[in-house]
Amino acid sequence: MQAGLKLGLIDPVVASIVGPVPFHGPFGIGHECVAQVTAVGADVVGVRPGDIVIVPWSVSCGSCYECRLGLTAKCSTMRAESPGGTLAAFGFGSTSGAWGGMVADSLRIPHADHMLVKVPTGVDPLRVAAASDNLADAWRTVVPPLRLRPGGRVLVIGGGGKSIGLYAAGLAVAHGASVVDYFDNDDSRLEVAESFGATVHKVRRSFRRMLLPRTTGRYDVAVEASPHPQGLRDALRALRPGGICTGTGYYLSPGTRLPAMDMYATSATLNIGISHVRPLLPELLDFIASSDFPAERVTSMLADWDDATDTYAAHTTKLVLHRPPLDLGDR
Repeated sequence: MQAGLKLGLIDPVVASIVGPVPFHGPFGIGHECVAQVTAVGADVVGVRPGDIVIVPWSVSCGSCYECRLGLTAKCSTMRAESPGGTLAAFGFGSTSGAWGGMVADSLRIPHADHMLVKVPTGVDPLRVAAASDNLADAWRTVVPPLRLRPGGRVLVIGGGGKSIGLYAAGLAVAHGASVVDYFDNDDSRLEVAESFGATVHKVRRSFRRMLLPRTTGRYDVAVEASPHPQGLRDALRALRPGGICTGTGYYLSPGTRLPAMDMYATSATLNIGISHVRPLLPELLDFIASSDFPAERVTSMLADWDDATDTYAAHTTKLVLHRPPLDLGDR
């Protein structure tokens, strides 16, 4: 990425998120967590010590213009405190703010009454370990579009956003999609997608060959989680008239080409952008609690907190670290 930025092969906006020297360390990593509240400020009324909560990956105030629109990852209040000016987020390094990372013993959460969302009683925290980002990101790609197209056909192109595509496939099946076709190059992920009820298709790792000849028709909803320019073009060209495609990843090239004429001809909608997790969490968590949706199937490695250094090196689909809750007594 450093070379790509210097040579103009990577869009310069990336530097406003991860720094002109991308991910220059040292900095705290981790941007998803289920946390235990250990102490609260005098003005906090919505949570108390001992509560188990989801902490969204992006930091937001809940009251600015963007937050009121539901665009919490673009909170203007917190972006003003971010050196890069694009994001205020945990785990991305100092360019996205001095918030630290979630692989930490303690975090300070601003605007806690807005930011923190309690995990429903009876829901295993390990089931919603990715609700901070990836699980909620997948939710926005399929659940709202399927409300517009009940029983619609869904295409998921997985691979790059390793867990996002899997969550999306599972959520699409659970929300009544008539067809869910899942494409990936990894056998273990194909097995997980198939266990959710998706029809799986193995592809080459490069994603440079068109997938369209291997699809089973046109789709109401497409989730592009490769993230590769060819995957994005395939997803858009695979849509039914009026279909909706959501791209979930970084398209790093400054010259990513889109099939604009195809989109015009089919009245396609393309959503590309960061996930605004906080507004989605109450409905997502209620769904998990009421449906018993097995999101933990996507977890490919469950490891002890103290083994973080070794397990991160595995580069697995979805690593979840866990530790026992604290005994806070009467705090």
